[in-house]
Amino acid sequence: MPAKSSPREWIDRLVDAMHPPRAVYAHCDIPCGIYDPHEAQIAALTVLRMDQLIGELVPPAADAKPEERKETFAKLARYTAVKESHSERVKSEVRVIWGDFFTPEHAAKFPQVHEVVWKIMKQASKTRQGTNIADAQELLKLVQEFAEVFWQAKGAKTRRVPSMQKPGGELVVPA
Repeated sequence: MPAKSSPREWIDRLVDAMHPPRAVYAHCDIPCGIYDPHEAQIAALTVLRMDQLIGELVPPAADAKPEERKETFAKLARYTAVKESHSERVKSEVRVIWGDFFTPEHAAKFPQVHEVVWKIMKQASKTRQGTNIADAQELLKLVQEFAEVFWQAKGAKTRRVPSMQKPGGELVVPA
């Protein structure tokens, strides 16, 4: 037999039923002090790779079978969905680091950080709107600039290493 609910629990359930709580997403907001632009770089590389794959798709021939058409359109839909989610992931990762890690002292020492973040936000939106490989490459370049500023703010020198991923490119890592 279920346990009795208190009047408070009953009221809470009623309020939740009338006004369901909405999900919220955030970094830890403790602040934990654990930040790394690696995920943003990987997401930018993924955007680049999806644009490459979209560019490599061969349109179905005029006499293609319905299954062949479906296969091509399914690939295009998957590549596009992944590209868009990773463009948004770039924005999220950069926004968290910019908002939670960078202090006014960092901004004074690295005044370019605000402009780089603004450019990343705009460029990530642009990569969602199209499939131009040059746009994806520019997003990666901006995220790499952000990573360099981030590591400098932490007092680390940086170096670029090959990503070893299909789209090529490099990752900025602490030296």
